[in-house]
Amino acid sequence: MSTESNGVVVIGDALIDEIRDAAGVRELVGGAALNVAVGLRRLGVPVTLIAMLGADAAGDHIREYLSDHGVALIDSPSPLGSSRAVVQMVGGEPQYVFNDAAQQRSIRYSEAARAAIRDAALVAVSCFPFDVEAEVTALADAVADARLVIDPNPRAGMLHDRDAFVRGFESLAARTELVKVGSDDAALLYDGDLGALRRRLRVLGAGAVLATAGADGAVLDTEAGEFAAPIAQLAGPIVDTVGAGDATLSAVAEGLVAGQPSSGEEWQRLVDRAMAIAAATCRAEGGLLRTPESLSAPERGIFGS
Repeated sequence: MSTESNGVVVIGDALIDEIRDAAGVRELVGGAALNVAVGLRRLGVPVTLIAMLGADAAGDHIREYLSDHGVALIDSPSPLGSSRAVVQMVGGEPQYVFNDAAQQRSIRYSEAARAAIRDAALVAVSCFPFDVEAEVTALADAVADARLVIDPNPRAGMLHDRDAFVRGFESLAARTELVKVGSDDAALLYDGDLGALRRRLRVLGAGAVLATAGADGAVLDTEAGEFAAPIAQLAGPIVDTVGAGDATLSAVAEGLVAGQPSSGEEWQRLVDRAMAIAAATCRAEGGLLRTPESLSAPERGIFGS
């Protein structure tokens, strides 16, 4: 598939979320990288997603969803089929159980993939197997000197070696334009201190660090200073928090496509807008990015599953 230059290439996971709750069982297209790609497209950015998909019904569903949203796809074959996560809500938070394809995910970089990366204004990586050395080496080679944004987004059900994951992640984080980390990442990979992790990544060399803390909002740590924002207060109940972090990353990445903000005021506007988009996304089921403006639109749920 042809790609659009000067947009964003997103590398990472694409899967089916099998939601199980009191209402029954239903399937939504998901995956952190896919959510980021679709979110960027909904914000008006040309996007190509590089992800592993199977030659099966689930893969066809994901391909159709991406086509509906105008996201170009370069898929890496999966001999184990498409990835799937069984999702159950526990205390309002999603708990995931992943199939073998998700646990053994792998991405191969075709010439089309490498060309898309070379042409991109920005490359975003999310939910990548940083604990597999061969995958990290292949990623580093493929992205070369691209402008990078990374969200490690580790999932306990897909994490095989925590120390290896940290090594792989930090080897690329040291040269990124922006790294996003959350309180869950700090708890799973480090000692739980999100502020210390933010400072560690800046010392390692990350150009900026976006640290998200759920209901406590986010801090954007940059060369221009630290910029904090609470989650925006919007009308309507919170339906679920799935995709809030991905929406936050989409919003910040959208603001970086044309280059780094030139002032502290621009950085502050960027994190404020990201928190408003995260809050809107929480007011509908699934990981599809919503903006505050879209919540009242008649097509609010279009292509949402």
